Amino acid sequence: MSDYSSEVLIVGGGPAGAALGIALVRQGREVALLEQTATAHDKVCGEFLSHEAAGYLESLGLAPRALGAVAIHGVRLHGRKTIAACELPFPALSLTRRTLDEALLTLAQQEGVIVHRGQRADALTRTRDGWQARVSGGAEHAARTAFLATGKHDLNGYRRPRGKQSNLVGFKMYFRLKAAQMQALAGWVELFLFPGGYAGLQMVEGQQANLCLLVTREQLAHGGGAWNALLAHMCASSAPLEERLGGAVPLLAKPLAVSSIPYGLLPDEIEDGLWRLGDQAAVIPSFAGDGMAMALHSALLAAEMYRSGASAAEFARTMRVQFRTQMRLATAISRLMVSAPVAAEAVRLWPGLLGRIAARTRIPLPVRMTGLPELRHNGAGLG
Repeated sequence: MSDYSSEVLIVGGGPAGAALGIALVRQGREVALLEQTATAHDKVCGEFLSHEAAGYLESLGLAPRALGAVAIHGVRLHGRKTIAACELPFPALSLTRRTLDEALLTLAQQEGVIVHRGQRADALTRTRDGWQARVSGGAEHAARTAFLATGKHDLNGYRRPRGKQSNLVGFKMYFRLKAAQMQALAGWVELFLFPGGYAGLQMVEGQQANLCLLVTREQLAHGGGAWNALLAHMCASSAPLEERLGGAVPLLAKPLAVSSIPYGLLPDEIEDGLWRLGDQAAVIPSFAGDGMAMALHSALLAAEMYRSGASAAEFARTMRVQFRTQMRLATAISRLMVSAPVAAEAVRLWPGLLGRIAARTRIPLPVRMTGLPELRHNGAGLG
């Protein structure tokens, strides 16, 4: 006998899980959501909201600017020196996951999703009538349909296969920059290339700068796995990054870290009946700035396909068709950025290359949600 039961169970309360819950309760579904964290927290994420991501949030009734989101109008690419810069042809935003995730979960609860905070799913099994989840503490949740939205972290028994670029470790640190550097960075997302990885830096709300980076395990080991050694290596490899971080004050006691990320993942045929969303469905390299948009897109696409009676396997096939071209290109470029950062100098010879890459790694046309405003897709751009 289960302690709880519902029509739908969502495991994971990040953007994909919360957005799905909101969409499903608006269809009249009974939805329960398990979120392992009890309070707001930071996550390893670049925190870039593309035009499409912001549009999805607004269609759900959440205004990023009202939450303090910072405007982003351009992108700069740096190696040892500045390589290129271009304006984005659409308005983009930057917002911390701590703020965004809590706002989405609050909205989900207000809409009628039964949100269980501080409950980690230890196991998820298929039953004759649907699915059963066992959570920390021993409680059990039964549901007819289950959706997996645990982000970068795998659930026991549902480990994702290796991606096309799985040897990277992600780090994140917030900084308080010097006033002059904060002013220079305002409105821009900056990408820094260094041997063995790349980093992104942008302002977020509260006058904080988010430094989020990926580095190979080999390069990390070369510095003894120490954060200070890695940071010194990055600054020694990029004068613009050294300038930005000169005199900066770290705002976290230690950097956030995540490993075993299967970048480039687009699973083959899935027949176990479990709906996978966000990074559990597709993991695009971070430089593309499309992770948040993909998470929201997968959630709202899943809601529409579930409403129409489609299966989890049909949803997985649709995701694969929609994203395979963008994923291949983004993964190939990410590999090049890590293994041969000097190749980025080619952008000097073709100033429009950044824009072309951005256009070809964006999400497909936005999902048309039943009962929600139609979103527009306005041209090419980063994200």
